[in-house]
Amino acid sequence: MRTQSRRRPRATLAAAAAGTLLAPLLSGCWVGAGGAGSGGDAINVLMVNNPQMVQLQKLTAGHFTKETGIKVNFTVLPENDVRDKISQDFANQAGQYDVATLSNYEIPIYARNEWLHEMDPYVAKDTAYDEQDILRPMRESLTGDDGKLYGQPFYGESSFLMYRKDVLAEKGLTMPARPTWTQIADIAARVDGAEPGMKGICLRGLPGWGELMAPLTTVVNTFGGTWFDQDWKARLDSPEFEKATKFYVDLVREHGESGAAQAGFAECLNNMTQGKVAMWYDATSAAGSLESAKSPVKGKLGYAPAPVEKTDSAGWLYTWAWGIQKASRNPDKAWKFVSWASSKEYEQLVGDRVGWSDVPAGKRASTYDNPDYRAEAAAFQEMTKEAIEGARPKDPGVQPRPAPGIQFVGIPEFTDLGTKVSQEISAAIAGRQSVESALKKSQALAEEIAKEYEGR
Repeated sequence: MRTQSRRRPRATLAAAAAGTLLAPLLSGCWVGAGGAGSGGDAINVLMVNNPQMVQLQKLTAGHFTKETGIKVNFTVLPENDVRDKISQDFANQAGQYDVATLSNYEIPIYARNEWLHEMDPYVAKDTAYDEQDILRPMRESLTGDDGKLYGQPFYGESSFLMYRKDVLAEKGLTMPARPTWTQIADIAARVDGAEPGMKGICLRGLPGWGELMAPLTTVVNTFGGTWFDQDWKARLDSPEFEKATKFYVDLVREHGESGAAQAGFAECLNNMTQGKVAMWYDATSAAGSLESAKSPVKGKLGYAPAPVEKTDSAGWLYTWAWGIQKASRNPDKAWKFVSWASSKEYEQLVGDRVGWSDVPAGKRASTYDNPDYRAEAAAFQEMTKEAIEGARPKDPGVQPRPAPGIQFVGIPEFTDLGTKVSQEISAAIAGRQSVESALKKSQALAEEIAKEYEGR
């Protein structure tokens, strides 16, 4: 489905996709390329600072560079910052970075604006890569309107609920096989304070369209709400959207982590690992870190599908994937890195050197057939695969949608809109305003976007 407005010229779309919220980056807060340019036997890679990416950075020189002679200069940034920097470099086709971590939100939009290298010719020649082994939802999500591939997944994820089995057992509680949000709120209240300093649940409250808005939008979907109806009418002021948002805000304020308004994925991962929360609803990819050999909560966790209310499922579909910038001076060497980083060989390397629960999974069918992976990731691997394969990006709620996306709306303007709305809701989580006030302001923002798409 095309998601561009017919009223907007390409230049306007490019600006929107780059985002009007290009917040200034704090100098000195990132590490990596250090000004080194790509070209010759070097490439520049810009990526998010998630644990699996940091592990990749540690393994690259001793393996990829040693085998190929290609030096990789990494720039590693927090999620919100990396999105801003990528959008600036790719929208301007500055060519500073050859490869960047992009998601299934950006890749179709970037491809439409001709900012990315097509990958089909590389895939056709690189028979060892085995493109057909990539899970179908991942392949489809990284395909442009023209049916061509523009990204390769590093890891894939959906979302589910992670909980402390021992804590629930001590309270005489049993996690339902397919929990509702109403049930989760009740459990959160009952396990709040189960151990000294432990809260009931961790939910993201950090502003950002890819932070707070990701889990919250899945809650909105299953409560019966939507950002826009099929006629592009903004619906943030609907009873369903308000009920879902109030539920989320009340739950995290009453039984959530301390400092929730500034807690994102990384903070919740830290809280869960350190035993500061009894439950956490977030990305399935977190399970690998929680079950790693060094994790103090390894073996103590249970996993349940994303909680629902009015829908049969609610998990999102997401991949951190590699995109090669069209303006790259080294696209062939960039592909060699992408091919290695997303390969079966790299997964085997991580499994052997670090541990199979740390493998960047969620992208290859062969991973879930691997006996070593199945044994070490037994606690969560099957549920992760089911969540990914069952995600419904074109039909995530109770009503038809005008654009694809589960935890986002697949239009260029969503980076700006989602971030601004998240700031309002985060302020409600912090207690600085009511949910009603936050959504009133948010509805006005969404209506401005809706005007651009009316009559499609």
